[in-house]
Amino acid sequence: MLRSCAALALLCQLARAAPQASTATAPPGVTTGVPTITLQTSVASPTASLDASLPSQAPLPPIQAWCPSDIFCAGSILQTVNVAQLWTDPKTFVDKPTGSSPQSVLSAFGPINSTNTTEGAVLSFVDNNFRGEGLELEAQALSNFNLNPPFLQNVTDPLLKSFASIVNTYWTQLIRGTNASTLCDGKSCESTLIPLNHTFVVPGGRFREQYYWDSFWIIEGLIQSQLFDIANATLQNFMDELETIGFIPNGGRIYYLNRSQPPLFIWMLSIYVEASNDTSILQRALPLAERELAWWRDNRSLNVTSPYTNQTYTLFRYAVDNTAPRPESYLTDYLTVNDPTLQTPLNDSQRADLYSELATGAETGWDYSTRFIAQPLAGGSNNTNPALRSLNVKNHVPVDLNSILYKANLILADLYGASNASAAAAHSTTAATIRSGILDLFWDPAKLAFYDFNLTSNARNNIFTTATFYPLWAGLVPQELVTNATNAFGFFSSVYLVLTRYNGTFPTTFIESGLQWDAPNAWPPHQFIALQALRALPSNVSSGALPTPPGNSSTFALIPSGQLALTEDALPGQPTAGGANATRTGASADINALNGTFVNGGNATEGEDWRDALARGLANRYFTSTFCSWYATGGSIPNLLPRLSDQALNLSGSINNTGNMFEKFSIQDIDSGGRGGEYTVQAGFGWTNGVLLWVASNFGKQLVAPNCPNPISEASSEGSTRPNSAASLRGDTWPLLFIAMLATLPNFMLL
Repeated sequence: MLRSCAALALLCQLARAAPQASTATAPPGVTTGVPTITLQTSVASPTASLDASLPSQAPLPPIQAWCPSDIFCAGSILQTVNVAQLWTDPKTFVDKPTGSSPQSVLSAFGPINSTNTTEGAVLSFVDNNFRGEGLELEAQALSNFNLNPPFLQNVTDPLLKSFASIVNTYWTQLIRGTNASTLCDGKSCESTLIPLNHTFVVPGGRFREQYYWDSFWIIEGLIQSQLFDIANATLQNFMDELETIGFIPNGGRIYYLNRSQPPLFIWMLSIYVEASNDTSILQRALPLAERELAWWRDNRSLNVTSPYTNQTYTLFRYAVDNTAPRPESYLTDYLTVNDPTLQTPLNDSQRADLYSELATGAETGWDYSTRFIAQPLAGGSNNTNPALRSLNVKNHVPVDLNSILYKANLILADLYGASNASAAAAHSTTAATIRSGILDLFWDPAKLAFYDFNLTSNARNNIFTTATFYPLWAGLVPQELVTNATNAFGFFSSVYLVLTRYNGTFPTTFIESGLQWDAPNAWPPHQFIALQALRALPSNVSSGALPTPPGNSSTFALIPSGQLALTEDALPGQPTAGGANATRTGASADINALNGTFVNGGNATEGEDWRDALARGLANRYFTSTFCSWYATGGSIPNLLPRLSDQALNLSGSINNTGNMFEKFSIQDIDSGGRGGEYTVQAGFGWTNGVLLWVASNFGKQLVAPNCPNPISEASSEGSTRPNSAASLRGDTWPLLFIAMLATLPNFMLL
């Protein structure tokens, strides 16, 4: 029996009309007609011989009512294909539409659904019954694309201006629409795609559909590129989903229908209206913004009584109902839960709870980080499974989520204005309540930082993360910072530490766990948020030069006691030129400190206050990381920047590349992407491009061409341990070890 098609029918309402590419008129003299890009699909590469039998499988998880497919949702087909590990990324399979009716596919699977299934049988089943992943989408041309948008005039350095111009063109590579001619109807074929009526920008790599929180920074970049129609289309897609689904899912696939992501739709609406002056969108958008907030209130709110003041607040958390592996990360979740090398096997209830936590971690956008883990260092820095076993996301009240919803209510109050005074007042009141809760539960006036509130311990966590910057980004500046210059610097002192000690930008945490939302990774959105937080600080407390560390100390000595909850020698190490390491403590740890500035941090100017110095340094470092990693993977600029030699490009596997924009970076290396996590580092990349264009527009006159490392010299340095720029710490083959070990599970754990 096929599952109920009710949910699929609901999704089909999204495809009310064939999607249309943007047809706005191009400004005079602007080149148009960017050629359409051909989408490519991957070829299966089995990791075992075709006559090898598949390992024994753990019991199937329960059917998930929210996931309406017998093929792509939790069940025998999805688990068997994943255990066969035909691709390094589990998302590949669930993005492949079937080649025939669902009934035919289920019938074809029948003969191989047995205990002696071979690798070859599963490969033949997939080859014969599924088409290329992502083929329901099509690349589109931008008919109104401007090769020379005004923001480029803000960048004075010719090399970086040319680089920003190139990044501006990357929108033409990431524009997609639904391909109506290949769209599945659920009868003749089946697909996981949620069809969209309007064009949109994809992040890139494995993320081949529209994503929720990524789109905020994509829209920031589209606005700089004056692609207002594409920004509008993105918002229209989200509004379609709010109308038909009732909330905005994590991404544009049915396997995301049980979760959302950080709720930035109302923020996107605000920045679009402000930049475009298109207030006509509000007639449709405001009622749907109310629906967005209602979904979060009805599904993700809870009352929390403060142990500090005994006041009770209605605040928000991430919490996903789910009792099976995520379809797009099925093998990863399956092995995390069923890893036989760890403790005794989990029982049914424990497995269900952990699958729920894993999905909830994905809803946060931070999948995964020690900020939400009960035993943060359980897995060391190389094996993350033990740490993920103690995920405790649902029992956290996150500072970033509540900051986002605080500002969302303020934005709505402002958009209503006098036209609906009662609605505006209601949202202002809600915002005031959330604000009080943020300052009570999350703000630590002694440590001068914001921390998540942990319901398990009924106290603030002590893990310092970039979430500390979200309240200031949302315009919430604690009184301790507004009235005291020393406190104001103390709040941002970790930015000073990063700029003086490390080569790259600000890490998500200072804990090296092997998880991708921990050190050494630094993510583009967080550089944007830290920069916006610096801008939110009043000028009356940011005057004066950067302070000098006392005695023979490093900038670590300037950080308020307990803020990082780490000793100086426990901070991530910093590789330097020649493969050596800086000292772990003392003044010699500040290897990137210069007089009034930082290595690759731009030029100090007379009279510059410490806030502007930190912002200038962080903006330059972000440009450095994007530019140098792009250059190290084949980027070049005619007459300005020659391409690296094949010998150098071979070190990063980039001989055939023309420059990668990575989704994340490393605080230690400025010429490679980030690392760690459940998939290899992705190139593309939507939010990376958007943040870079925003930085170019807002800090262009302060940007200085960076000094990028010499890849050949680095590779030959004694003791160098730099990873390949396209590699992941966990690698592409680690699941094989666990699949083999599953065969050793006790019989009662097997089908």
